[in-house]
Amino acid sequence: MNNQEIVQKLWNLCNVLRDDGITYQQYVTELTYLLFLKMMKEQETEGVIPEDYRWGELLNKEGVELKTYYQRLLLDLGSSDNEQLRLIYSDASTNIAEPKNLEKIIKSIDALDWYNAKEEGLGNLYEGLLEKNASEKKSGAGQYFTPRVLIDVMVQLIDPKVGERCNDPACGTYGFMISADQYLKNKTDDYYDLDQQQAEFQKKEAFTGMELVKDTHRLALMNALLHNMEGRLEQGDSLSGNGKWMKNFDVILTNPPFGTKRGGERVSRDDLTFETSNKQLNFLQLIYNALKDDGNARAAVVLPDNVLFESGIGSQIRRDLMNKCNLHTILRLPTGIFYAQGVKTNVLFFTREKTDQGNTKDVWVYDLRTNMSSFGKRNQLTMAHFENFMKAYVADDRSKVEDERWNKFTREDIAKKDDSLDIGLIADESLSSYENLPDPIESTEEAIIKLQQAMDLLSEVVEELRAVEDDGVVKQ
Repeated sequence: MNNQEIVQKLWNLCNVLRDDGITYQQYVTELTYLLFLKMMKEQETEGVIPEDYRWGELLNKEGVELKTYYQRLLLDLGSSDNEQLRLIYSDASTNIAEPKNLEKIIKSIDALDWYNAKEEGLGNLYEGLLEKNASEKKSGAGQYFTPRVLIDVMVQLIDPKVGERCNDPACGTYGFMISADQYLKNKTDDYYDLDQQQAEFQKKEAFTGMELVKDTHRLALMNALLHNMEGRLEQGDSLSGNGKWMKNFDVILTNPPFGTKRGGERVSRDDLTFETSNKQLNFLQLIYNALKDDGNARAAVVLPDNVLFESGIGSQIRRDLMNKCNLHTILRLPTGIFYAQGVKTNVLFFTREKTDQGNTKDVWVYDLRTNMSSFGKRNQLTMAHFENFMKAYVADDRSKVEDERWNKFTREDIAKKDDSLDIGLIADESLSSYENLPDPIESTEEAIIKLQQAMDLLSEVVEELRAVEDDGVVKQ
C-alpha cells in the first residue's frame, strides 16, 4: 500500500465522524493529535511522550474509558514541559462525541501499512493528507492552500542555497519552507554532503515562518516535525509587533492571505512606511523590507490582481518596491488554481538591491492566464504548464525568447500608467480589449469552463458515495 492509498483510507475515516458533526478541517486537526502519537511510535521517538500517554495506551482502552482518557491526554500534553508536545497540543480538545467512533479511528490508523508509509516518508504522507483537505471544497482549506506544483516552480526559480536564511511570513501549513528544504536535500544527499555545522544550520536555522491561525500553525508544526525541520515557527500576526523578528533574510517565499483588515483585528506593525488596510499591500511592504539589502536577497510572492493596480497608497508601495528592488518578473497565473473561485493571482519575483533608488529598469511579464483552460480536479495544474515560462525566466538573453506570452515593459512605460503593474495580458477573442474586460456574450471557452466545474462537482459526489461504500454504510 503506497502513501496515496493510505491518505485515501485516512480520509475515508471522516465518514465515521459525520454523525458527530465533524467538519473536514476539524477532522484533519483531530487526525494530527492521533497521528503524532502513532508516528512517534513508528519513528521510535516516543521518549518525549510520557509513558502513560503513548500510542499503545490508546489501543488498550475502549468505550467511555477511552474517551475520558483521550480528553485527559490532550489536556496534559497541551501543558507539557516539553515544548514540542506543548505546541502540538496547545488548547487541544476533541470534537468526537461518540466513544465508539474514536475507538474505530484509532484502530483503523493502527491497522494501516506503516512499514511502506515510512519507506515513502511520513512527511510525504502528512502532506498528502493536507493536500487532500485542500482539494475538498467543503473543507474551506483550499482558499489558502498553494498548489504543490506552483510552490515547487517558485522554489526552483528562486534557487535557495545552503547557508541562506529562508522565511515565509504567512506560512500556512509550511509548504514553501518544506519544498525549499527538500530542494536543498536533493542537491546535497539529504545534507550528508555538508559538514556538521552546515547540516545543523539547515535543520535548526535555515527555515522559519509565522502563521496567524492557531489550528493551521499546529498543522505546520506537525509538518515541520515529520520533515526533521526545527527552525523558528511562530504562531501570531506577522503584521503586528510580534512579527518584527522577521528581517535580514536571503530568501522569502510566500502566499499571504487575501483580504482587508477590519475593526477588532490587531494593530498593524508600526515599522511599515505606508499605512493601508489592504493585507496584501502590507505583506508586500513587510517582505521587501525584510530582505537583506546586499544585491542577492530575493523573493517570490503570490499576490492578487488588485495589488498590481490599486491607486493611491498602492501606487506608492509599488513605486517603493521598484526603487528598492529589481522587480524583474511577473507571472500572471491562470484562474481556478485556488479553490476560491474567481481569484486572479500573480507571482512577483524581485531582488533587493544595495541602494534604495531606481533599481527596476525593465519588468518581464509572462501571461499564463489568457487562453488557458479552467483548472480543477479533472484538469490539474502540472509542471508541464510552467515549462515555457521557466525556460523564459532562466534564459541568458530574455529578449531572444520567442513566446507571445512573454513581454517586456520598461520602467518609463510603467510610470506613465501611475506605476500600475496590471500589464502583460495578451488579447484573445473572448475579451473585448487589452484590459481584459468581459465580453457580454458568453464565449465557448466560458461555457466549457462552466461544464468542467459541473463535472468537478459531480466527481465530488461520486467520491463521497464511494467513501460511504468503503465504510460499509448505506445512506440515503
